[in-house]
Formats: sequence, C-alpha cells, structure tokens
Amino acid sequence: MKGSSYTLEDPKVTNLLDRLYAQAIANDNSLKPQMEAAARQLVDWDDRKLAPVLDHAFMAIAPEVGRLFYLLVRTHKPKLVVEFGTSFGISAIHIAAALRDNGLGRLITTEQNPRKVEQAGAHLVEAGLADLVEIYSGDAFQTLADIPPIDLLVLDGWKVLYLPLLKQLEPRLSKGSLVIADDVTSMRERLTAYLAYVRNPANGYISCEVPIDDGFELSIR
Repeated sequence: MKGSSYTLEDPKVTNLLDRLYAQAIANDNSLKPQMEAAARQLVDWDDRKLAPVLDHAFMAIAPEVGRLFYLLVRTHKPKLVVEFGTSFGISAIHIAAALRDNGLGRLITTEQNPRKVEQAGAHLVEAGLADLVEIYSGDAFQTLADIPPIDLLVLDGWKVLYLPLLKQLEPRLSKGSLVIADDVTSMRERLTAYLAYVRNPANGYISCEVPIDDGFELSIR
C-alpha cells in the first residue's frame, strides 16, 4: 500500500497544521511584548486577567506534543475525550485524528472566546474532522456540569482553574482515565497546587511529568 493510512498524515490535515503553526509563531511572537507587559502588571497572579491579550494568541501545543497526544489517544482508545481550552483547535485536530483512526470516540472541547470557537470549528471542518468534535462555548464549569464519563481529560486553559476544574470533574472520570495538564514546566510556580494534588497518591493518581516543550503532566486515575 502506497502512502500513509494515518489521518494525521493526510495531506489535508498536514497542510492545515503547517499553516496554523506558521500563523501561531508569527502571531504569538508579535504579541509577546504585550503579554510580558501585562503579566508584569499583575499583583495577584491570575492568568484570566491576561485575557485582553491572550484572547488573540494561539498558545499552540508544539508539533511533537500534538503527535504524542495523538499516540496517547490511539493507545488509550477513549470513548470520550474532554479538553479544557480549545483556542484555535490545533490540539483538537490531533485528538480528533486519533479518534478517527481508532474508529470510536468523540471529543468535547471548551472555549470561552466566541471568535476562537468560530475559528476552531472552521479548522476542524477543513481537516474533515468536525463530525467527531463538539465545541462547548462558555464557562467550562457550567458547560461541563453534566458531562458523561470521561476517559481522557486535557487541561490547557486558564492555569488557575486546572485544580478546581479537575476536582469538579473527578466524579465523571472513568476508572483508568488519563489526565493531561499542559505547561507544567514553563509555568511550574503557577501550577504548584495542581502538581502537588495529582502527585499525592492519597488523591488516587499516579503521575509523571513529560519534559517536552512547555512540559505536561500525565496522570492516571
């Protein structure tokens, strides 16, 4: 058989990801001075206060992280993946590609910014993966309140909300569910409480940091 049978290697998907990554680099580099200036103004650190700038940023996972997300979904074979923080849909494309190749499962992803919801939806349509994904627009604490059992949870939204959202969703986590929390290396000081929680066996997790790009914490419950 010539060519790849993997959705992630489909030219329609690879060309889209190449374009989005190029846009992300150019866009976020141009915003970096504004982001740094806004962060310096924070007295009590809460990344939600950076929304006026970050609402325009991609904050994309690195390509190698996206491919690892794809592999984790392929091997774990979740029926339901939930993602906190859609942004422009780059991670959702990797996850949905894995769901397509698994032949089962769906992704529910959440995003507060209406423009990003619209753009992510368009990107998923372009990738041919929109039928596997629902984008919930609004506050994740509300939109995910009655979610079905979760087999894989990705936390990549506001860092200050990682731990409270995880605790809210814990009753919905399936036995053996995976939890992925992004940016734990680059923002370690901001995620101290989250890391302490998932690394405490008393809370029901086995956890390990994966030092790729900005780092992510991989936990199983």
